[in-house]
Amino acid sequence: QVQLVESGGGLVQAGGSLRVSCTASGRAFNIYAMAWFRQAPGKEREFVAGISSSSTSTYYTDSVKGRFTISRDNAKNTMYLQMNSLKPEDTAVYSCAASRRWAVGSGFETLQYDYWGQGTQVTVSS
Repeated sequence: QVQLVESGGGLVQAGGSLRVSCTASGRAFNIYAMAWFRQAPGKEREFVAGISSSSTSTYYTDSVKGRFTISRDNAKNTMYLQMNSLKPEDTAVYSCAASRRWAVGSGFETLQYDYWGQGTQVTVSS
């Protein structure tokens, strides 16, 4: 079992930056591919970014490319999402997810994730 807890959300002005974290408890964090998803009010959950277990592969949805950076520190059982140049449309609940099913060539967006966090609210004011 893996428990995921997000932190670092908050209120920021448009153009600002924020870093959210996802800390895992349980065993073998370093074997899981990880990802960030977000869900805005009235909208479906959408994939934001993914990272392989050893950080050799990352992937971003088009709307955040060049602005967001996903990373992880396996020694700390923690994954991060650095968000720069934030826009009001980035407002959402951001959740992290873990999967043991990723392999080279797999798509992060369509991967089946085994564990999910509760989410942290990110609000970008205009």
